[in-house]
Amino acid sequence: MFEEKIEEMNREPIVTAASGAEYGKRTYTVDEIQDILDISRSSAYNLVKKNLFRSVRIGGHIRVSKRSFDEWLDTQL
Repeated sequence: MFEEKIEEMNREPIVTAASGAEYGKRTYTVDEIQDILDISRSSAYNLVKKNLFRSVRIGGHIRVSKRSFDEWLDTQL
């Protein structure tokens, strides 16, 4: 179930910079974490606050490292 949601999110187009370099999705939003895990918004924020995976605050937004979240999720299954 989680893997299907993650695969669906990863099907988004790859962004290409003017230099020709390709960038895949490297972060999740808290809303995406909420959708992947099918949990409430407050539960998703609580997971971020527990530092179970890497995250960064940029302005008023939180971005979660895709790699660290995916690794954490794999250990939970």
